[in-house]
Amino acid sequence: MNIAGIIIGASSFLCIGIFHPIVIKAEYHFGTGCWWVFLLAAIGCITASLLIKSLIPSTIFGVVAFSCLWSIVELFQQKKRVEKGWFPQKDSKK
Repeated sequence: MNIAGIIIGASSFLCIGIFHPIVIKAEYHFGTGCWWVFLLAAIGCITASLLIKSLIPSTIFGVVAFSCLWSIVELFQQKKRVEKGWFPQKDSKK
């Protein structure tokens, strides 16, 4: 019995679920200027994915890497959603 697919699938599901609120909080607290943090994290995870020989950890790092890259896109989309009033905007007086 091979459970690698189940582990990778569950990890992908969790990764997507974790990155959704991270993007919302990052845009709220730091704006779109923090996009480079996601880029650096993606580069690090891509590097780790390439260097790790074991299939499951390598794949999980790959999923996290591309979730980080997609988070850059979502960060700018989140800014538009805030401008439309769909999400709260941070009060600049604080």
